[in-house]
This record gives sequence, C-alpha cells and structure tokens, in this order.
Amino acid sequence: MNELALLQSEIVACERCPRLREYCREVAIVKRRAYRDQEYWGLPVPSFGDPRARVLILGLAPGAHGANRTGRMFTGDKSGEFLYRALYETGFANQPTSTSREDGLTLTGAYISASAHCAPPDNKPSREELLNCRPYLERELQLLKNLRVVVALGRIAFDTYLSIIHERRKFGHNIVHHLTPALISSYHPSQQNTSTGKLTAAMLREVFEQARAHCGAGWQPAADW
Repeated sequence: MNELALLQSEIVACERCPRLREYCREVAIVKRRAYRDQEYWGLPVPSFGDPRARVLILGLAPGAHGANRTGRMFTGDKSGEFLYRALYETGFANQPTSTSREDGLTLTGAYISASAHCAPPDNKPSREELLNCRPYLERELQLLKNLRVVVALGRIAFDTYLSIIHERRKFGHNIVHHLTPALISSYHPSQQNTSTGKLTAAMLREVFEQARAHCGAGWQPAADW
C-alpha cells in the first residue's frame, strides 16, 4: 500500500473527535427516510481522486446524508451534483455524476479532500475539530507531488489551507492567489448557494477552467472539452 492509500486508511479509522464520531454513527443508524433501505458509511470519509493530481479541491466536510452515507467525498447530495458536473465539463472527471463508490467515476488530474473528514452537526465543525483533522491535509499536501493549484471551496476551506501555509489572503469567488501552488478561492457549491443563484453552474465551471489553465503541459483531460 502506498503512502497516500495508507493515509486514507488512517483517516477512515480516526477517532480524534468524539462529538463528530457520535453524530456520524447516529445519522447512520437513524437515516433519512429516502435512504432507509441503504447502509450508511458512517465513518470518516477518505479523500478521493488521482494520486498524480495537479489540482487539489478542498471542501468543508462530508454531508450527513451525502458522503457520510456513500463514503465518497461530495457524493450523494446536491453539492456533489453541482461539483462533478463542473469537473466533467472541464475534463477532470470521466462522468458528470457521482452516486456511490461503485459507480465507475474516476478523476484525472484532480484530487478531493476536506477540512474535516467527518460530517458535523449543522455543517459546523468546531475550531478544535478542524485542528484535529488538519494534519491529514498537511500530509496530503506533502504526498501530492504534482500539485499546481489548490481550489478552496468556501471560506472555511480557504482559511484552513492558508493556516497551513502561513498566509493571509482575502476570500472572494474565482480569485487566483499567486502562490506556489496557486490558490483559487470559490464559493462552496452548497445547496444554499446554488439554489439562491449566489453560485451558478457557469460560475463554478469558470473556476475549474482557471484551474485547468494552471495544470501545465503534459496533462491529459479525462474527457474532451
């Protein structure tokens, strides 16, 4: 098992945050009515994608009935539908949907991680819980040797990444911060943002078009654009 895969197995076994672990287990038992016949993942959700990625996509945390149910980042909820469509349209994904770990989805040139790997109540991990999870992201940044750009989805992801590299920057949508690797800040594709029009499909696609422009020579997309 390579170092990146070993790290993901450590994440799945993590018990650093008792509040989050209790919440995830409870959600997995009670379930949402629409998913009563499904077995929930209920564990910390590992990162997902191409180990040779040039783009790291950093989110907030798994959704209680999305990734906490399916076991894959941004899978099984509206946020994921929005994100994977944009990744497909810009050549980072081989299909526009992500419904389960067995649906055949692969990413090319992209890797998805999160500020917290457990679903938090009300989508609000505490500062301590974010700090508990941060070492996993720090190790991922060391192991992803080909990174050219980090896309931070939302203010918490943005601040989490900046805290690691000891930088201070102003958050805004589709802003390229000239660091190494480059950092692109984006609104999070939460249902609240997408349903109100704060973030549209075109706006998110533009973010990943920017990311694609930073990939450099020699990178081949998963799909034609």
